[in-house]
Amino acid sequence: MTSPNWQTIRHHSGDIIRLAVPTIASRAGFMIMMIVDTVMVGHYSASELAYQSIGLAPMMFIMVASFGLLTGTMVVTAYNRGAKLHHECGPVWWRSIYYAIILGLIGLSLSLFGEEFLALTGQSNELVKGGGSIIRILGFGVPPMFIYVASAFFLEGLKRPLFAMYMMVAGNIVNAGLNWVLIFGHFGMPEMGAEGSAWATVGVRTFLATCIIIYVWNLPDRLELGIPNRPKFLFNSGWQAWRQQRKIGYGAGVSNGLESAAFSSMSLMAGVLGVLSLASYSIAFNMLALVYMIALGFGSATAVCVGNAHGRKDFRDMAYAGWIGLGLTMLTMAVFGMGLQIFNAQIAAGFTGDAELAKLAAPLIAFIAIVAVADGGQSIMAHALRGRGETWSPAAMHVVSYLVIMIPLAWYLAHSINRGARGLFESILIASLVSLTLLSFQFWRLSRRDQQRAL
Repeated sequence: MTSPNWQTIRHHSGDIIRLAVPTIASRAGFMIMMIVDTVMVGHYSASELAYQSIGLAPMMFIMVASFGLLTGTMVVTAYNRGAKLHHECGPVWWRSIYYAIILGLIGLSLSLFGEEFLALTGQSNELVKGGGSIIRILGFGVPPMFIYVASAFFLEGLKRPLFAMYMMVAGNIVNAGLNWVLIFGHFGMPEMGAEGSAWATVGVRTFLATCIIIYVWNLPDRLELGIPNRPKFLFNSGWQAWRQQRKIGYGAGVSNGLESAAFSSMSLMAGVLGVLSLASYSIAFNMLALVYMIALGFGSATAVCVGNAHGRKDFRDMAYAGWIGLGLTMLTMAVFGMGLQIFNAQIAAGFTGDAELAKLAAPLIAFIAIVAVADGGQSIMAHALRGRGETWSPAAMHVVSYLVIMIPLAWYLAHSINRGARGLFESILIASLVSLTLLSFQFWRLSRRDQQRAL
C-alpha cells in the first residue's frame, strides 16, 4: 500500500470527523441518560443505586447484542449509497424495523425472568428482589429502543446523523424531568427510587421511537430512497433479499453479545464483592462507557466510510479510512482520559453524596483513563472490519479476548488475589489490548490482500 499524502489524510479525517461528531453526541446521549439515572438514584439512596446497577447488567447484554444484530442496517445502507443504489436504501430501513420489533419482543420476554436470573448468579436476596424489579420494568422499553436504533443506523448509513443527535438532546431533557418526578416523588407522585428511573427510561424510549419513525417517513427524498417501497415480510420471499443485511448483523450481534455478556459478568462479580464495591464499580464503569461512546461514534463513522469505499471498490480508500479512524479515535480517547485522571475525585463526588462510596470510586475512575484508549481502539478496528463486509473474524477475536482471557483473569485478580474492583478493570485493560492487536492485524492482512488482488 502506498503512503497517503496529506490531501488523502485530510479528506478521510474530515469525512470521519463530520460524521463522527453528531454520531458521538447521539451515542453519548444514551450513556448520559444512564449517568443521569445513576447520579439521581445515587443521591436518593446507595442501596437503590445497587439495585439499578445489578438490574442494568443483563439488560445491557440484551440491548448491546441486538444493537449488533442491527448493524447491518448501517453497513448495507452505506454500501448502497456508495454504489449509487439509492432506491435500495428504503427497503433496508423497512427490514430493520421488522427485525427491531422481533428482537424487542424477545428482549421483553426475557426481562420477565430477571429475578430468576439474578438468583442463579448468586446475588443476595435483597439484590435479587430489587434488581429483578428494575429488569422487568426496563423490558417494556426494549422494543421502542430497538426501533429507534434501527432508524438511527439507517440515517447514519445515509450520512445524515444530525436528527438522531437532536433527538438524544431532547430525550435527555425529558429523562431528567421524569427522573426528578418519579425518583423523588414530586407533583404528588410516590417516591419510586430506582423503579421510578426505570419507568422514566421506558417513557423516553417510546418518545424517541415515535419521533424518528415520523422523521424518516417524511424525508424530502423519500421517493428516491424507496422509503414507500415496503418489502415483503422477512419470512416470505423477502428473506433472501435480506441476506446480506442479516449476515453482517449476525456477526456483529455475536461479537457485541459476547463482549457485553463478559462485561455484564463483571458487574455480577462486583456484586459478590458487596454493595459498596458494586456501587463504586458501577460509577467507574459508567464513566468508561460514556467515554466509549466516543469510540462508538468514530467506529460508526469509520464503518460508513469503509462501506462507501467498498461500494465503490476502492480498496486503497477502504484501508486509509480504517487506519485514520483508529488514529483519530485513540488520540481523542487519550485526551478525554487525561480529564478522567485529573478530575477523578470531583467526578466521583458528583455521582453520590456518600463519602465512603466516592472515596472507593475515585481511583477506579482515574485508572479507566488507560483502559479507555485500548478499548476504544479495538472497537474501531472491529467496525472497520464490518464496514468492509467481514462478518465473523471480529466475533472470534472477541471470544478469545473477552471470554477466554478477561473473565477468568477478572475472577483471579478480583477474588483470588483480592484486588477487588480494581482487578476487574485491570482484566478489561489486558483483554482490550489483546483484542486491539488481533483486530488490527486482521484488518492489515485483509487490506493488503485486497489491494494486491486489485493490481
